[in-house]
Amino acid sequence: MSLWEIENELYDGGLHLICGVDEAGRGPLAGPVCAAACILPRGLEIEGLNDSKKLTEKRREALYDVICEKAITYGIAFASVEEIEELNILGATYLAMNRAIAQLSVVPELALIDGNRNEKIEVPSQAVVKGDSRCADIAAASILAKVTRDRYMLEMSKQYPEYGFEKHKGYGTKAHYEAIRNHGVTPIHRPSFLKKMH
Repeated sequence: MSLWEIENELYDGGLHLICGVDEAGRGPLAGPVCAAACILPRGLEIEGLNDSKKLTEKRREALYDVICEKAITYGIAFASVEEIEELNILGATYLAMNRAIAQLSVVPELALIDGNRNEKIEVPSQAVVKGDSRCADIAAASILAKVTRDRYMLEMSKQYPEYGFEKHKGYGTKAHYEAIRNHGVTPIHRPSFLKKMH
């Protein structure tokens, strides 16, 4: 199946501006959630474009530059740890997604949202399950979000070297739990995500 199949049907149905939206960092114990929105020129083939989770870090970094260069417009935004705690992770994810969409230089007629929920998106939208491997625009957004968040966590690893953020990017690995037990929590940890810790 072509990565453009869903978008092409929508374009053929009369739409002109469709953006893809995805997030990175819904599951980690630390750091913000990041979302990206992206409008690619219709039919643009970017070699190796796929769901960011299926790509190596090096490949994602290379594709990030290509996407930024060739996209009609894109937006990337965060929701902070404080916002995650206040709104819960789903609410914070919508906040980041709406911020990313708001950064686009044009207002999309339709936003394709990766996943099965889209009720709090502020523009007309449609949820696409496994969208990051089915839609070119969502795949591009997934790479922008993932690379941006990884770079942020890399910066944080310099501030908090004993936690190994450069390796696990804040996800709950054995080493990460170990570091929390030994060093306590940092201001970038999500308290509500640590309640399960014993």
